[in-house]
Amino acid sequence: MAHVVESESPAAAQKARYVADYHRVSLEALLPAWLRQARQQAIAHFDRLGFPTTRLEDWKFTSVAPIAERAFALAEDGASALSRDHVARLSLGGPTAATIVCVNGRYAPQLSSTGALPEGVRVTGLESALAANPDLLEPHLARLAPTEQHAFTALNTAFLRDGAFISLPAHAIVETPVHVLFISTTPGGAATVSHPRLLIVACDDSQAQIVEQYVGWGSDGASASFTNAVTEVVLGANAGIDHYLLQQEGAHACHIGTMYVGGGRSSRFSSHSLTLGGALVRNEVVAVLDGEGIDCTLDGFYLGADRQLVDNHTTIDHAKPHCTSREVYKGILAGQAHAVFNGKIIVRPDAQKTDAKQTNKALLLSEDAQINTKPQLEIFANDVKCTHGAAIGQLDDDALFYLRARGLDFNEARNLLIHAFAGDIVNRLKIPSLRERLEAAIAAQVAGNAARS
Repeated sequence: MAHVVESESPAAAQKARYVADYHRVSLEALLPAWLRQARQQAIAHFDRLGFPTTRLEDWKFTSVAPIAERAFALAEDGASALSRDHVARLSLGGPTAATIVCVNGRYAPQLSSTGALPEGVRVTGLESALAANPDLLEPHLARLAPTEQHAFTALNTAFLRDGAFISLPAHAIVETPVHVLFISTTPGGAATVSHPRLLIVACDDSQAQIVEQYVGWGSDGASASFTNAVTEVVLGANAGIDHYLLQQEGAHACHIGTMYVGGGRSSRFSSHSLTLGGALVRNEVVAVLDGEGIDCTLDGFYLGADRQLVDNHTTIDHAKPHCTSREVYKGILAGQAHAVFNGKIIVRPDAQKTDAKQTNKALLLSEDAQINTKPQLEIFANDVKCTHGAAIGQLDDDALFYLRARGLDFNEARNLLIHAFAGDIVNRLKIPSLRERLEAAIAAQVAGNAARS
């Protein structure tokens, strides 16, 4: 009787390819022992976990088949194909304390620039920082980002070699933004994968604004790429970080980005996530408020059109008392775009006097656009204030009628309502050039949707 041999699934084949690439690209001689061990554990976890499927609750509405079933070649160092003129086109458009550029996850010093940073502030590549002073990074790198149950974090850590490192000593205040620019290249139109890493360590009483931007640079502007990014943010007592995530990759790009935040006593962290590109995008934030009196703000805004999928997952873990969190996510969807929002708030038994509020709103500009939203509150303390709210819908016909009755035509009234919907998020952006980019992206989305309707 003949034996039937089942063929390997595409996802299993690609998982095996990543594991093989890990063993092929040996970096063990270049890394300190503690990082070698972290990488080895991470690839073992990824090999065990495989790619997440929609059978998992956290991935119920987001299929990663475009990633798991496609062969993405490990991106090479693409910095030689870029010049400072290319980087200048991607600048923030205002004063910056430093611009650190990473191409395919590798630090590119020839494309980076540093202004007058306060004494002791370090803005450099991870690999060079590891070579110069590994003891400075050991307490923080790959400590906040767990790999046991997070497949994409495990994959990033397995390939951890380089990236960006920002270190703020105690009492340092950086007045102008630090711009971290991650560029993915697709030479010859090849589908490539990179694993960018960013580590931010803000010691006691330090403050900074940091803009983390992702863009693609393909040969034809429409090449496929997969960016699997991990950011770790460590805050000391009374430290303050304003973080801006600007995702502007191409229409055929897949982006999985995860940020882990650990806060010290009375620290302040604000995140402003702007998703303006990509075919499949998942942004995840995990903030652990492990000190009394922490203030955490998570804001997000996304635009979706055509068949884009934008998934925002957030977790705010109130582990200590007297902490405050505020969360507002908004999106505008057109065409057949699909969005997912899952916001989890955890209040631990000892986290009395917690004050947490979560809001999620989506504006649907077409009949085929959709969003799946799921607020989660897990409260194990009794002296707390926790609220959540969600609103999903199309433009208000009564509001449109009211504005048209006062002399506006249909498109003018529609545009006014759309910009009003986005206004509170736009106005929270403290960097003028980011406000301008978001307003321009919204205007382009509205114009494009009006032309199709």
